[in-house]
Amino acid sequence: MSTDDVAIVGIGMHQFGRSDLSGMDQGVVAVRAALADAGVEWSDMQFAFGGSAAAGKADTMVSKLGLTGLQFINVSNGCATGGSALFSAYNSIKSGMFDLGIAIGFDKHERGAFRVDNSTWYGKSGMALTTQFFGMKINRYMQQYDISTEALDRVSEKAFRNGSKNPMAWRKKPMSLAEIQESRMLSYPLRQYHFCSPAEGGVAIIMCRADKAKQYTDTPIYLKAAAVRSRRFGSFEVMAPHLAPEHGDGPTIDASKAGFEMAGMGPEDMDLAQLQDTESGAEIMHMAENGFCEHGEQERMLAHGETEIGGRFPVNTDGGCLANGEPVGASGLRQVYENVLQLQGRAGERQVPNNPKTAYTHVYGAPGISGVTILAR
Repeated sequence: MSTDDVAIVGIGMHQFGRSDLSGMDQGVVAVRAALADAGVEWSDMQFAFGGSAAAGKADTMVSKLGLTGLQFINVSNGCATGGSALFSAYNSIKSGMFDLGIAIGFDKHERGAFRVDNSTWYGKSGMALTTQFFGMKINRYMQQYDISTEALDRVSEKAFRNGSKNPMAWRKKPMSLAEIQESRMLSYPLRQYHFCSPAEGGVAIIMCRADKAKQYTDTPIYLKAAAVRSRRFGSFEVMAPHLAPEHGDGPTIDASKAGFEMAGMGPEDMDLAQLQDTESGAEIMHMAENGFCEHGEQERMLAHGETEIGGRFPVNTDGGCLANGEPVGASGLRQVYENVLQLQGRAGERQVPNNPKTAYTHVYGAPGISGVTILAR
């Protein structure tokens, strides 16, 4: 730990899934849980960054938490909203401007919220965000790197099994390979249980200067890197009007490289990871794009259980988006919440063995945004 590190000293979450509370109120629940975890009050916060895609402007939650006059900035960056709030909070402390602050993400989506408006050119062409596009993308990848449909099934099976061990998850029922394989085909090769769903939930993360961390917790977790990158020309992205003849790296590759460089670490130094799995094919592609294997190695890794909680390199230990759903504003912070629990040894039934010391998160979303964080004890 260096004197210019940033520490996470409190985490809070409202369960993902469906709730009678508004999205804003779920965010408030998460904030209050984080404050209690750090042993501080809302009036102690010097700044906040928060975001939501569909549940209102985050800064208006001050009317529920307290009118303390703190700097509160709204963040909107698609699926990377939560990660971008964290990135902004990280830099606010790293710059020396503030000592203690909070990143907040929450959302509340109705059933079918990820549908595409058929009045747009994209909808009229028969495309939809989480079905046709991702079906095409993983189908192309599977052909290129000899990945089987059983690999997709194994990702989902692992996600639902991990989710069954997570009290904050939406989907808590394990599913067999057979149940997944027999589910309805939606967009070849992706079936119903290969996709996540719109959801609800909230997460809050309290951070401070590393040299002050022990004032708030005996087990601070240090944020070694936070990086966000957008798409390059030639990357294959949702809602793009064309596919360039030249192949370009996706934003995940750039964000991952930036994160590892910032942390002074490499993929080989990570003990576990939470990777974006909007659908099961995304987890497979992101294993390689983040540097944790070569393209095509995922088939063997999944077949041998290497990404299981007790495997060589655990991935999506809380069930990922597949088991939790994807409330857009909160999803990236959910990953950070899970990694903090794992590094503090507080993950219960799904605790990664052998005392993990480092952890990685990755989010990816439309129209080509990716964010990563690296945490260490």
